[in-house]
Amino acid sequence: MDINSLTQFSFYFGTAAMLCSAVFFFFERGEVSAKWRTSVTVAGLVTFIAFFHYYFMRDAWSSALQSGSLTQLRYIDWLVTVPLQIVEFYLILKVVGNVARGVFWQLLVASIVMLVGGLLGEMDILNETVGFIIGMIGWVGVIYLIFVGGAAKASAESKNEAVQTAFNSMKLIVLVGWAIYPIGYIIGNMIDVTNGTQTMNIIYNFADLINKTAFGLVIWAAAKSDS
Repeated sequence: MDINSLTQFSFYFGTAAMLCSAVFFFFERGEVSAKWRTSVTVAGLVTFIAFFHYYFMRDAWSSALQSGSLTQLRYIDWLVTVPLQIVEFYLILKVVGNVARGVFWQLLVASIVMLVGGLLGEMDILNETVGFIIGMIGWVGVIYLIFVGGAAKASAESKNEAVQTAFNSMKLIVLVGWAIYPIGYIIGNMIDVTNGTQTMNIIYNFADLINKTAFGLVIWAAAKSDS
């Protein structure tokens, strides 16, 4: 299998996996207690929105459209789904306590800085390195907030074991799983490698599959154990 076929396969596999995940979460929302239902619903929304965009990205790649069009589709997806994942942090903390609304806004702003930096760099509106640095600042901001900032403090005050487990797992996803994206960005935009665009898209597709489904499964598992 050559690199172009592998890239196309990753889009088709991602499309199917996101749809299956969305269907699973929507069906399972009725099997958890009421306090977790919104969280599981959002997990379904994240994967369904990803499926919607992957359906079009798959066709865009198959039609050999310019990479700029694919970049726009991908970032539209991320600009919707990543804030929804940030909402998940807030929602699971709300399950057990009165977490400050400011925690949500801090996480949201940091995530948008991360995404906008990457978008501007990939679309050559900013220098690729400048866009990368801005994006990394946003990512580090999210990490700070969930490990030592307001979100971390709110989680530490929770006595609910399911929430603690879910929050700690989601922290690791953001720290380790989200670290896959900068690797793709560097390969596709900052260094000269053979088949860099194809490799970048394979890495992005793999990262989306791991992070979006993992986020949802962590929340679903916590909801089931606490229902």
